Amino acid sequence: MCLAIPMRVVAIEGHVARCEAGGIERDVSLFLLQDIRVDDFVMVHVGYAIQKIQAQVARSAWEAYDGMIRMPDH
Repeated sequence: MCLAIPMRVVAIEGHVARCEAGGIERDVSLFLLQDIRVDDFVMVHVGYAIQKIQAQVARSAWEAYDGMIRMPDH
């Protein structure tokens, strides 16, 4: 299964964005997207921003991921 993580762009230098999610920052390639700006939200998969998303979509995904982490083991 592949999983993309929503992240907020905090800085851009060339085709690389510094992105943040949950207090963790990563350098992410913007090679696949255009017109990305600081404070935009992107879905990140294996180091690449693959889709620009709305802030509410990112928040909903973070809530879903947090819910999965809190699920009891069966």
